[in-house]
Amino acid sequence: MTEATTLFGLCAAVLIGLGLYGFVIHPQPLRKILAFNLIGNGVFLVCAVIARRGAAAGLGGDPVPQALLITAIVVAFAASALAVALLLRLQEETGDAALASEPPAGPTKADAAAGDR
Repeated sequence: MTEATTLFGLCAAVLIGLGLYGFVIHPQPLRKILAFNLIGNGVFLVCAVIARRGAAAGLGGDPVPQALLITAIVVAFAASALAVALLLRLQEETGDAALASEPPAGPTKADAAAGDR
């Protein structure tokens, strides 16, 4: 029993670590979304391990952590779907799925004031 929860805890730590690495390293928005999902899955696994350890310690199986995890998974799925939809809309509007590192070069207030003279 303890070996399984330890293994799941280590797997959760690996998921969170890989997700953080991918979130920091990759500049592409889709990869950031996937990395953020990896972090979320690691956190869900940590919460499940914590709930399991409480049940293994002789405490009764508590349905509240299970309900919270199921709700969190549904919310994370909806947030991921929204992020991908926004990314597809960005690709449709700009023709590129990458976020601009600089704002587009347009007329500034100084240019507008100079044009009035």
